[in-house]
Amino acid sequence: MRDARATPLLAARDVQKSYGATHVLRGVDFTLRAGEIHALLGGNGAGKSTLIRILTGKIPRDAGEITTASHRRPGTDPVIAVVHQELALLPNLTVAENIGIVHGRRVFGLHSPARQAQIAFDALRVLDADLATRALHLPASGLSLHEAQIVEIARALSIGAEVLLLDEPTANLTAQETALFFGVLRKLVADQGIAIVFVSHRMKEIRQLCDRCTILRDGRSVVEDRSLSDLSDAEIVAQMGQSDRREPVAATRAQMSDQRDVVLAGPDGAEIALAAGTILGLAGAPTGPMALITALTGGARHPQWRITAEGMPSSFSSPGTAVKHGIGYISGDRAGKGVLADLPILDNVMAARRIRQGRHVIHAKELVDCAALVGSLKLKAASLHDLPRTLSGGNQQKLLVARWLGLPLRVLVLEEPTRGVDIGTKRDIYGLIRQMAATGAIVIWWSTENAELLELCDRIFAFDTQGRPAGDLSADRFTEEGIAERTGMAA
Repeated sequence: MRDARATPLLAARDVQKSYGATHVLRGVDFTLRAGEIHALLGGNGAGKSTLIRILTGKIPRDAGEITTASHRRPGTDPVIAVVHQELALLPNLTVAENIGIVHGRRVFGLHSPARQAQIAFDALRVLDADLATRALHLPASGLSLHEAQIVEIARALSIGAEVLLLDEPTANLTAQETALFFGVLRKLVADQGIAIVFVSHRMKEIRQLCDRCTILRDGRSVVEDRSLSDLSDAEIVAQMGQSDRREPVAATRAQMSDQRDVVLAGPDGAEIALAAGTILGLAGAPTGPMALITALTGGARHPQWRITAEGMPSSFSSPGTAVKHGIGYISGDRAGKGVLADLPILDNVMAARRIRQGRHVIHAKELVDCAALVGSLKLKAASLHDLPRTLSGGNQQKLLVARWLGLPLRVLVLEEPTRGVDIGTKRDIYGLIRQMAATGAIVIWWSTENAELLELCDRIFAFDTQGRPAGDLSADRFTEEGIAERTGMAA
């Protein structure tokens, strides 16, 4: 339990930031003390990312005051590290080199690989002893997304971070991995007195992990340094200016068709027969769902799954071939495989259409079509010629959905499509997916949020902890407990 009288590690008062006529932060107060896990909440575009960049010194504030005080080294500022939603590892360097690179000449200048490896191992084993043992000298490109995230946190710990800012850290973790990860965070707080700022839209996880919260809305702190026990979920959502109204599922599970418009055949005799308009959820450890997804989207050299469908080959030689056969794909790796960072919003939205039509020349009508798609999603963009980095994380995700709207899709494959988006945006995406399914598209949805699968999907196909197919959930086991039982993973 933190001492309420302790000097805060950092305190921000009336922090303001504008870009031209756009006021991003209008007056934010924020207080963080050692030994606490503090939830920073707010809808997409509320100002969370801007506040984090100011606290870490990436950008200057226009007004307001920020005071800091290290508890480990009195008279100095605490070391603040941030792990962003989009990870920043160098793929061709080893795990040890990625951790050691922040130590500069202290490691690399001495040409001491052994010293570098020791620093990396000591930092990484606190979080994941197995990963520290087996992956230290492997290239970062071979890590899964959740392993890469652990390496980034280890890098922060290796420089003595006293404040750790985590932006959607569980977005790519299974329920079991999340539970283990939370255990590590609690241990860091208890044993080392680290203060953690936890940014998430997952209310269940916020309740499980955090002590206090600050809520931003339209660039202001509407709730500051408040105990979570004082606020209900409904009050938090209301303070964020969001709605948690749930729409009915598009089809009732009792009325599922026996049609076999697409049949997926996988290892161990697994078969998934899908009727047009079905929303299929994939549950379990990432290995199993990813094997199916890479086969469907043309990303596997030796696919473990085969496709039987009229007018389709049994496998695709490339992602472009899959698109031309009516397979849409939204990757969970938004930065690496989703958003085209160096191209404007217009090119991002129209990319799939250009691939399907096999053309490279930009049509004059594209600007009108793109504006209509962006408008239908309530995507907030100053100009279609702006780069995606000018958008919030939630609006970037909407951009990826817009890419596939209105196309004659046979199958739409979604990997964590609501990662890092607020409740309102999540509901918007749910509605769009239901609309696509209503036109006859088969939707295959992989999510580590079991509650999300249960709310949206007509069927759920499970994989066990080794990635092996475990079969469909029966109607009477369509629950979080049923998913945990079938996958062998904690609910």
